[in-house]
Amino acid sequence: MRKQKGFSLIELLIVVAIILIIAAIAIPNLLRARIASNESSAVASIRTINTAMVSYNSAYPSVGFAANLTPLSGNCTSIAPTSDSACLIDTTLAGGTKSGYTFAASGNSGGYAAWANPVSLNATGVNSFCSVADAVVRNAGQGGAVNTCAGTETPIQ
Repeated sequence: MRKQKGFSLIELLIVVAIILIIAAIAIPNLLRARIASNESSAVASIRTINTAMVSYNSAYPSVGFAANLTPLSGNCTSIAPTSDSACLIDTTLAGGTKSGYTFAASGNSGGYAAWANPVSLNATGVNSFCSVADAVVRNAGQGGAVNTCAGTETPIQ
């Protein structure tokens, strides 16, 4: 009898089963890490919006705070900054969606509020974040989209 070379079907099934077990352990950890990185990016973006709003108010005191995110951005390569195109944040953030979160802001001469909500709850993020003119980033809660910030939400560490 000749000895055949190769793997038996049982050996191949065992290897496939081991790979599936490892994948089942690794994928949830990968998703949790992705959510954590999206939330960190959202907090950093809210801080960027805070800085931009304060800078905008200082540069254009007659206008006050920007009415939304659009005036904080603009075409910064060919024109000088104006109150309609202040060049303080990037166009991606001004567009309202970045790293699995949607961003919005509302301002006037008396103050502003900015907030971030996950695009897909439990897939891109869990928590919503917000901030008002005191520039403290707050956790606005889990599970629901916020569209304002009262300043009474839990400050993040």
